[in-house]
Amino acid sequence: MNNMGYRARHTPTATPRGYDVRELAANLIAAVLVKGRALEIATESALDNPIGRSMEPRDRAMARLITATVLRRLGQIDAVIAAFLERPLPQKQGNLTSILRSATAQLLFLHAAPHAVINIAVEQVRRDNEARRFDKLANAVLRRISENGIAIIAAQDAVLLNIPDWIWTRWVKAYGADTARRIAESSLAQAGLDISAKSDVAHWAGKLAGTMLRTGTIRLEAPGRVDQLPGFVEGEWWVQDAAAALPPALLGDVNGMQIADLCAAPGGKTASLCARGAIVTAVDHSASRLARVGDNLKRLHFEANLVESDASTWQPGRLFDAVLLDVPCTATGTIRRHPDILRLKRPSDMSKLVGIQAKLLKNAVRLAKPGGLVVYCSCSLEPEEGVGQINRLLTECTTLARVPVNASELEGDPSWITSDGDLRTLPFHNFHERAELSGMDGFFAARLKLR
Repeated sequence: MNNMGYRARHTPTATPRGYDVRELAANLIAAVLVKGRALEIATESALDNPIGRSMEPRDRAMARLITATVLRRLGQIDAVIAAFLERPLPQKQGNLTSILRSATAQLLFLHAAPHAVINIAVEQVRRDNEARRFDKLANAVLRRISENGIAIIAAQDAVLLNIPDWIWTRWVKAYGADTARRIAESSLAQAGLDISAKSDVAHWAGKLAGTMLRTGTIRLEAPGRVDQLPGFVEGEWWVQDAAAALPPALLGDVNGMQIADLCAAPGGKTASLCARGAIVTAVDHSASRLARVGDNLKRLHFEANLVESDASTWQPGRLFDAVLLDVPCTATGTIRRHPDILRLKRPSDMSKLVGIQAKLLKNAVRLAKPGGLVVYCSCSLEPEEGVGQINRLLTECTTLARVPVNASELEGDPSWITSDGDLRTLPFHNFHERAELSGMDGFFAARLKLR
């Protein structure tokens, strides 16, 4: 195969149907994998232009699905592409690699029609000034992938190819090889949409055609546009993963209590506390993220005191009945929803975040009244960001005691509770006979009490 097929000039044909969706996907893939931008931020930026704003919601969703599939299955996709290249692609190639990755994801994992996928991908290459000389190459490679790619991926070890070595090694050390593989397999699955209702959960599960989980969360398979679902405008529910909905429950009956919610954005836990009757002060260092918390509370008809401040040093001059702290972390428990974590996080992120978490936790303790509760939580699967923080603090602070969690408090499974009495959910927990209804974020939470 001639990898350097060159076409000096190309007169663009009429734009094929679906071209803009695939072009957006290729640009998002490049934004994450080449420029190192978070998918959420890259998506907001890409849609903040005339073309993006005019795109139909279903087309935006398709572009994101293609992108997320590439991010989840990158190791497999690159291995398949490499199998049909005689030599590596040169550095100066425009968006060629992203286009090939996008098309391969569609062919092998999204089961799109090969003819349309290949034609659009080749047209994308031809319209890219730096990639256009590879149009024949792209056509030949993608045709071979459409014919032989399924057989290749069937023989691949998806876990070892898609999970970065440093993450896989850590999971094996922390959980053992068998559990680590179950974590990885579940992390590579696409998550459903979880909803927390303000009241009458059974009613809203029926209204939304969702499945009610044992913890009271409603799970939807293919919801479509969230803002067009029944009850959204009226503020009857909010989006929140089933695992993320658990930590507020560890504070027990909070009706009328003064609660500090530290690192509050995006606001799901604030909403949960408000729904339980708490008087909430929500603290976050990001003005833009805090504004989103305010917008969501307004839609839900909840009120909270919003404070823009660094929660590791914030001292309001008063103490709280309880403090809920959801720390910034590597977020390795949320890969199902945020597959860019697989490609953007680095081992060096851990030491920096662990230091920040320790400062936040110490200040959270300073903000609680004597006899008050502090709930520390993290959406990381890494022990240093969970139990390690708690054990270290307990050795340093003799005025604190761990209050063990009981699964019955959460209407959860006993397997979610560690031998220390902490909450530890894993991505394969919350099993359901239908795979698309299974799983939850990996979450850690510990409950402490000031003596």
